[in-house]
Amino acid sequence: MTAVWLLPAATPIVTASNGATVASALANWNQQHALWTLMVSYVLWGIGLPMAVVTLGIYFHRLTMHKLPPREVIITVFMPVGPLGQASFTIMNLGKMALELFPKTGSIHPMAGSVFYIVGFGTAIVLWGFGLVWLFFAIASVTRSRFPFNMGWWGFTFPTGVYVLATLQLGVELPSAFFDILGTVMAVIVVLIWFLVAVITLKRNLIGDVNFAPCFLSSRRLRRKCEVSDRV
Repeated sequence: MTAVWLLPAATPIVTASNGATVASALANWNQQHALWTLMVSYVLWGIGLPMAVVTLGIYFHRLTMHKLPPREVIITVFMPVGPLGQASFTIMNLGKMALELFPKTGSIHPMAGSVFYIVGFGTAIVLWGFGLVWLFFAIASVTRSRFPFNMGWWGFTFPTGVYVLATLQLGVELPSAFFDILGTVMAVIVVLIWFLVAVITLKRNLIGDVNFAPCFLSSRRLRRKCEVSDRV
């Protein structure tokens, strides 16, 4: 079991984030359509986050009972940061949209918008803190030893990128200079990592040494052992 299991759970959360943007665009044209889009986005968020939390529990059990993933796929330890950061960013945007839209539609009590916004912001803080723990675990894991480059290095970018978005959004909502500065520093680091991985990928592609799937490493080693035993 690896953190790749989190990808199905992250999908509805990302979709819910896009739903908040779509609802904001629809609010000026058709408020009922915007309201339905917002409600569906909340449902998608509610589908994805519990799935992610359950999967994280299983993954944490795997890490405590067994060793870390092989160094060829050690980058997957960053993946838990993705759903948590995305869920934090999404629930803040949904809360802002609810605060704006509910009083206009009249289909629900006007105070509900404030409740959704406040609860959403509190939830976002909790998710951000939970993501910080997994980010610390991930950094500690990859700094223990060197690991070879493969296409899995692109797994650095999405989890940390959405976590940066959540950090910057917290700085906007509070407002807080701490989150603004922290988010800016993290954003610069993510951009530098992106350029580093892009340059290495381009270089490896030019020499024809990039299309290597780390998941096939064990089968490749097993095949070599079989060939050696056959020769003997």
